Amino acid sequence: MNIIGRITKNAEINTLKNDKKVVNFSVAINDSYKNKQGERIEQTSYYNCSYWISPNVAKILTKGALVELSGRASSSAWIGKDGEIHSGLNFHTSNIKVHGGGKKSDLEEQPIAKPQKAPIALLDEADDDLPF
Repeated sequence: MNIIGRITKNAEINTLKNDKKVVNFSVAINDSYKNKQGERIEQTSYYNCSYWISPNVAKILTKGALVELSGRASSSAWIGKDGEIHSGLNFHTSNIKVHGGGKKSDLEEQPIAKPQKAPIALLDEADDDLPF
């Protein structure tokens, strides 16, 4: 399954008891349709997302970024401390494509060093035994 949406807050890395790390973030998906009266209805769905493959991806999952996720969806329901029934949508992603648009994190705001060009070796006159 694929979903496309915007990240609602910067991703967080959580460490489990077995030292396994998971990246958690939330994505909002906007949808609209026209009802029978011709009125445009806007609807937003929120997914709590998890990514288990590499925690380094959290650096680029910033609030407002447009992402395309591949994975599987699930739902959950629970009774809160207030006694009310709550529910949520979850998405366990295995592939993330960032299409841009998010805030830059502190790491990204720092200037990135430009790669150095490899020096060009000059031929000595002693190496003048080239066949051409």
